[in-house]
Amino acid sequence: MNKKQAVIIVTLLALIICVGVVATKLNSPINYVNGVDNGSGKSTISLNNSDSKKTTQTQSKSQFFEETRLTRDQKNAETLQTLKSLIDDNNASKENRADAEKKYTQLAMNTNYEMKIETTLKSKGYEDVICSIENDKARVIVKGKDKLADKDTRVIKDVVMSVSQIQDVEIEIKQN
Repeated sequence: MNKKQAVIIVTLLALIICVGVVATKLNSPINYVNGVDNGSGKSTISLNNSDSKKTTQTQSKSQFFEETRLTRDQKNAETLQTLKSLIDDNNASKENRADAEKKYTQLAMNTNYEMKIETTLKSKGYEDVICSIENDKARVIVKGKDKLADKDTRVIKDVVMSVSQIQDVEIEIKQN
């Protein structure tokens, strides 16, 4: 890889990160009107203070799943791009290219498994789910109010096992 290609790759990665930051800022609640930040997190039009407070808390907790999913997807995309550039680099050794191909395939498969697990669990009635797979271990975060019943734990582990063949499953509850 020559210097020109390296500069292009670094520039593209910087642009991806900038777009992610801007997207996060645009998707966050707006706390100002006419350029003045009221600092309270409340709408200046709101007449009922308790309703706006509850709405803000609910939005921030429901955004956890969206933000976590966005961050995970961005990280995976950056890693896949880096691995792809290494695979396509004719100056890299065969060992490095083979290792990059193996990691690329594994990451792509894990990303696919995560998406399938999340979709399957949502179809089984769970409100929202985040799954991340790393080093033959699956971590599942479920949106819920209380502790999961043994039945729910078995269902989640069965879904993870049937989709990804991973037996080491860590399950967490994120309160509503």
